[in-house]
Amino acid sequence: MDAMTTLQRWTRPTALKLASLAVLMVAAAMWELPAISAEAAVKIPAPAVDEKAGTSHTETAVFAGGCFWGVQGVFQHVRGVTRVTSGYSGGSASNAQYEMVGTGMTGHAESVEIRYDPTQISYGKLLQIFFSVAHNPTQLNYQGPDHGTQYRSAIFPRSPVQRSIAEAYITQLDTSKAYRAPIVTRVEDYKGFFPAENYHQDFLVKNPSYPYIVINDLPKIGNLKTMFPDVYRNDAVLVSKGG
Repeated sequence: MDAMTTLQRWTRPTALKLASLAVLMVAAAMWELPAISAEAAVKIPAPAVDEKAGTSHTETAVFAGGCFWGVQGVFQHVRGVTRVTSGYSGGSASNAQYEMVGTGMTGHAESVEIRYDPTQISYGKLLQIFFSVAHNPTQLNYQGPDHGTQYRSAIFPRSPVQRSIAEAYITQLDTSKAYRAPIVTRVEDYKGFFPAENYHQDFLVKNPSYPYIVINDLPKIGNLKTMFPDVYRNDAVLVSKGG
């Protein structure tokens, strides 16, 4: 196995030893690894069906697309988003802990709860970003180096309107052959969102040189800036600052 493949397979902090981490950080910087993210961006059309503009300034979306570090990081840089929290959806409150979710036996998926202002950005636009740059919706029960049902691609609608928009968009993208493989994203019943432990919050922003982030997630931020310049914001909205 070559060094680059080894780097791509490194996963979460519980699996990293400090000595190896130091070596990987140097290697990532030398090899300019952001270009090798396993979840390449895809240019896709906007949804034909979207929510109507209203007077509410606060709505919530819940998406799951692999490791929540990167998905949270992407949406923290989206204009109109007021808060993004990493957490767990799909299971119960009793087993919404990182170690338990990591077994793949709880029903949870690593997810993000996105609070946004629908007068500035629509649910459909958030979905377009989710499908285009935040993750790869054709990977079944994995994203990049992370495997298991806890890393599945899923949408947890908070209303019948959100469900209809999500389902219509998946059909639209599959029909248009936007991807080389079928979309496997599940539209699941919302059973609640449970925030992850504090050390997971704002992880990408706080740890931009962390090897996993450099390899898998920083390319997503670059793709967001390039592909969605109209909604990209340079300063991330942070959980730790009450954003």
